[in-house]
Amino acid sequence: MFLAPWRSLLARALQRNSSLVYARYVQLATVRANGQPANRTVVFRDFLEDTNQLKFITDSRTQKVQEINLYPWGEICWYFPKIREQFRIAGKLILVDADYSEPALQQARRIAWQEISEEARSQFTWPQPGENKATARAFQQPAPDSIAPLDNFCLLLLEPEQVDFLQLRGEPQNRSLYLRDGEGNWSVRSVNP
Repeated sequence: MFLAPWRSLLARALQRNSSLVYARYVQLATVRANGQPANRTVVFRDFLEDTNQLKFITDSRTQKVQEINLYPWGEICWYFPKIREQFRIAGKLILVDADYSEPALQQARRIAWQEISEEARSQFTWPQPGENKATARAFQQPAPDSIAPLDNFCLLLLEPEQVDFLQLRGEPQNRSLYLRDGEGNWSVRSVNP
């Protein structure tokens, strides 16, 4: 697997913004069962090793997972204000839950669990997301095992199909559209901003 040509641009943007904690936050859009859009902020965890797949984590009990199970497509929007660059990355969402059958992705799920903080792991012991607010005591559960992920912990992968890269500086601004074909090859063309 070769790395997509847009990866170096994104790596540069991340490196140039590494001092900003929020530079790893992206907005993920999915589609609700009623056809309406849903958007939320998620934390970019890295790329799945030797792939172009972007890694995120989520709780299987969330509304987002129900949306992904219905329509396994999404788009992230990432804006880096310091350098005035935007990446819109659209593609298939792959939900690696406790029952996912591919061993390599189950291993990636375990590694993702081990890489997050104890505080982040503890959030997966909290009461059902989206339900009426529970008592404070319900949020005070013992820390989960740091090696084996809880069943509701999911690795969420975005397999890019299209990347829209916009540089919001210069006159005119620069915009490039990267598209992946059916064989996994990437093409790029400059488009009007």
